[in-house]
Amino acid sequence: MTAAPRTASLERSTSESQISVRVDLDGTGTSQIETGVPFFDHMLTAFARHSLTDLTVNAVGDVHIDVHHTVEDTGILLGQAILEALGDKAGISRYGDALVPLDESLAQAVVDISGRPYLVHSGEPAGFELHLIGGHFTGSMVRHFFEALTLNARLTVHLKLLEGRDPHHIAEAEFKAFARAFREAKALDPLVHGVPSTKGAL
Repeated sequence: MTAAPRTASLERSTSESQISVRVDLDGTGTSQIETGVPFFDHMLTAFARHSLTDLTVNAVGDVHIDVHHTVEDTGILLGQAILEALGDKAGISRYGDALVPLDESLAQAVVDISGRPYLVHSGEPAGFELHLIGGHFTGSMVRHFFEALTLNARLTVHLKLLEGRDPHHIAEAEFKAFARAFREAKALDPLVHGVPSTKGAL
């Protein structure tokens, strides 16, 4: 019997942003991203490629005011799409762990598709949250994005920067580490029968 496709397509519209997201958790990492925030597009493209998730994101937001609404609302919708695409979570590995370097930066991510949203995010150097990356994206948006995604996908995520100096490298290492850990966690494991939890549900 062929497994049901793990895909989802969602839209979200507020006075601050209009966003559509499509995910295929069993893709090859192809992406079509347009958010109006170039560095954020770069990060979402990296997430898709390294998590082997096919991803389409189209967002129009009030970036002339700030990128905050577009980044956060995209995280919300992407999290909801991931949750929907995961379905009943039967047969998944559930846990993933990755260490990813980018030159001088090194980030670790641990992901549990737990059904219990929780984010532990640490290690970024003082002042990182204030730094403009690419002229648009402040370092604080990294945490805002992962807070929104984690809550709405109902994941437990530990994301830690172990080394890093360059803000671009720091952000990219964190996104890629999360992507690689999520790739492991969402993977279908032929040795897993049913939902990998003693509770019988995630």
